[in-house]
Amino acid sequence: MKIGVFGTGVVAQTIAEKLDSLGHTVVLGTRSVEQSLARADKDGFGRPPLKDWLAAHPKVKLGTFAEAAVHGELLVNATSGHGSMEALKHAGEAHLNGKVMLDIANPLDFSKGFPPSLFVSNTDSLGEQLQRAFPQLKVVKGLNTLTCFLMVAPRLLAEEHHMFLCGNDAGAKSEVRALLRSFGWTDAEMIDLGDITMARGTEQLLPIWVRLYGTLQDAMFNLRVVRMAKQA
Repeated sequence: MKIGVFGTGVVAQTIAEKLDSLGHTVVLGTRSVEQSLARADKDGFGRPPLKDWLAAHPKVKLGTFAEAAVHGELLVNATSGHGSMEALKHAGEAHLNGKVMLDIANPLDFSKGFPPSLFVSNTDSLGEQLQRAFPQLKVVKGLNTLTCFLMVAPRLLAEEHHMFLCGNDAGAKSEVRALLRSFGWTDAEMIDLGDITMARGTEQLLPIWVRLYGTLQDAMFNLRVVRMAKQA
């Protein structure tokens, strides 16, 4: 499948690596190809500059947001929350219409330092804002409540754990579920919460996730929903 991934950071790269390994053709989208390739420093995870990462993954191509959107039969939004709306505007509504987009982004606000707050919450969500702005784009919120390394390799945790999906289009959610099965997620681990307004709940899990990360000093954890056994 042709997949366009918006973003060039660790989340986008990790998703792109997995998609490439599964045989998909991937284009990473960025605002400025020249500026993205000019970065020389390692990222916060110690990963190489983007140009070096691309050299190590020659099948993954870098283009503008619009080029990634045109390429993709399915899209992934792996930008920072603050940059998501602008990225989609640069991609162009005509290039988004009718397509499915897995939205991983979170509305994290680091303007007052760490830990971050959310720049939208309670009565709205980033997922909803994107869906309203691009009504013909089929937004599916998912994978936004865990580290990117577990997103693409859930079996790194020995026990069953869960992630959440929501979106207005049932067919779009089915497409995303199929993709995530190829990452190793089981149907039982993917909990469909309902329409895109449910993104208010999943995005608001980020404050507790960030604080757990600070306490555990380790991102390799996830949530598990435990239900009482049914009485006979």
